[in-house]
Amino acid sequence: MTRTTNEQPIGRADTGTPGPSGALVPVLAFAGIVVAVMQTLLVPVIKDLPQLLGTEPSNATWVLTSTLLSGAVATPIMGRLGDLYGKRRMLIASLSVMVVGALISAFTSALLPMIVGRTLQGFAMGAIPLGIGLMRDMLPREKLGSAMALMSSSIGVGGGLALPAAALVAQHSNWHALFYGAAGLGVLSIALTPLVVPESKVRAEGTFDGLGALGLSVGLVLFLLPITKGSDWGWTSATTLGMFAGSAAVLLLWGVYELRSKAPLVDLRTTARPAVLFTNLASIMVGVSFYVVSLVLPQLLQLPKATGYGLGQSMVVAGLLVAPLGLTMMFTAPVYARLSAKYGPKTTLILGMLIIAIGYGAGLGLMSAAWQSLVIAVVLGAGIGLAYSSLPALIIGAVPASETGAANGLNTLMRSIGTSVSSAVIGMVLANTANNVGGVAIPTMHGFRVSFLIATAAVAVGLLLALFLPKQRPAAHTQLRASSEEDANLERAEEALRGFRGRVLDAGGTPVARAKVTLIDRRGRQAGATLSADDGSYALAVPAQGAYVLAARADGHAPLASSATHTGDDSPVDLDLSLPGETVTA
Repeated sequence: MTRTTNEQPIGRADTGTPGPSGALVPVLAFAGIVVAVMQTLLVPVIKDLPQLLGTEPSNATWVLTSTLLSGAVATPIMGRLGDLYGKRRMLIASLSVMVVGALISAFTSALLPMIVGRTLQGFAMGAIPLGIGLMRDMLPREKLGSAMALMSSSIGVGGGLALPAAALVAQHSNWHALFYGAAGLGVLSIALTPLVVPESKVRAEGTFDGLGALGLSVGLVLFLLPITKGSDWGWTSATTLGMFAGSAAVLLLWGVYELRSKAPLVDLRTTARPAVLFTNLASIMVGVSFYVVSLVLPQLLQLPKATGYGLGQSMVVAGLLVAPLGLTMMFTAPVYARLSAKYGPKTTLILGMLIIAIGYGAGLGLMSAAWQSLVIAVVLGAGIGLAYSSLPALIIGAVPASETGAANGLNTLMRSIGTSVSSAVIGMVLANTANNVGGVAIPTMHGFRVSFLIATAAVAVGLLLALFLPKQRPAAHTQLRASSEEDANLERAEEALRGFRGRVLDAGGTPVARAKVTLIDRRGRQAGATLSADDGSYALAVPAQGAYVLAARADGHAPLASSATHTGDDSPVDLDLSLPGETVTA
């Protein structure tokens, strides 16, 4: 069984490894941007894929669908593997698989090998939650907020920056050069990671839940496949409805299995906590809103002016006008850190969604000139950047350190589900509102505006969900200003709505400083640990209600184990721990 090492506070580098260098954040963010590039790499050549691959349009769409499906499956699985066996190790593995997939795609023009290569490229999406987990384990608190914000936003940054770069390459070179470039970026990221990023010593206990991973993978594929292919198959066809029904059945059985598993792939009890549940649901809505602008603006910009509403820009110019979406997201990270430190991540999430709503609302009337598209991209980039940056902080504040990778992997999956739903719905709207000109479907201004309205509605739902998030204290008064390991653990636990607190005393009632207090759940798993302060005080959050054992030990004292039960209400349980008086000889 793997030992859990989660007693260091959030953002500390006290893990037995050398402290991180100043290049850690740029290198991890670069890895996130590289894997995000895979999602939009082929957008500039989508319409040409059937001809380039010598196949039917319905078959060519699998080149995009395969990457989406593998990325959705990989994110929670790679996050859990990182928690168990090392986040840096799994980050390098994710990037390596991506490089192999890019090279396979670079050397072929046949459909099947191309799909295999694109599937392997999608597996790299697990790098995002792994990078966030490494930042939590390695960075000091004053740097953690902006670093996680940048890593979380790298999904949008990479996607936004890839559009003009890929358009430039596709317009002036062989389209296979896109994959050579992606492989080169992956190799560079692999080379930098072991040089700059130390391995985290934080580990989850138990073994990898292979059956749980299989069940989740099958359930996700059965759910996402009809979403992405529903327009081709028909939304009421037996295939589409059958897959949705199969997905519901598989995920229900998977949930029952995970609840009974001693070492589940996803701790559903933790996932059901309000802070995690509502953050994940809001993430779906943010994913929906993010993908709408990526689908609408490039098409509007490239439509010929003869349509009466098209802006007549080239592929490269259209990409450059949309690129500020990603750039603004990147530059929003330090702004988010300051806002979150003062007001908390819940407030910044709500603010980000309000800005997104304003961007889409204004966009309804800003579609008649190229510069207006630039304005929309900047405003939406700021809003999406704030929203995306808030998500990992909300998740990390609600889960144990040993579950960071898996929890953020699940959150990244929720965003992917949002983009998948967005792609299917907006694709259907644009297709159903298009004008048929000479056998070619031309999107209409009505379709673009309906798409923006859908994005606005999604953000409104997300805002409603965000309002149900538990109130958190601003990070500036908690984790970011913690000055010692003991204080950080105490402050983190004080934020929890449920937990144990008290003092560690000796037989004479004298406080015992730096006593190690370990929380053990009913399955014998370590659920948390801390060190008592100078006055003997300690505080530990509990992941769920139930029976626990609190084990305390200190130099010069015999160890103590005390049973206690938490009913799950919002107040902590006061419990003093009295160590036996006899000394322990070496």
